[in-house]
Amino acid sequence: MLIETRLRRRASQILGPVFAAAVVAYFAYYTVEGERGLLALTRLQAESARAEMNYAAIKAEREALELKVRSLRPDGLDLDRLDERTRALLNDSQADELIINLPKSGMSGH
Repeated sequence: MLIETRLRRRASQILGPVFAAAVVAYFAYYTVEGERGLLALTRLQAESARAEMNYAAIKAEREALELKVRSLRPDGLDLDRLDERTRALLNDSQADELIINLPKSGMSGH
């Protein structure tokens, strides 16, 4: 009977800290590995950075296209650009002109 009482007392002394340690371990694990944990946060930040870079590239492309459209409007018509596009589309040149074809990668955004 004495041994059983000591075992129960010892078990009750150990059970509280073991339970508390298990609860702390549970929350620590899900703080790191959980659906909203630190690793998920890192993944979301990387995904957000990729989306921001994609957005910046698309925005720059859109601004370049808007500039081209603006230069072709009647109120802000750029005659040089219009002449360039007309000649390129119609493959037209005059007799006294020299045409130099450059590779597309060497051209600056045209």
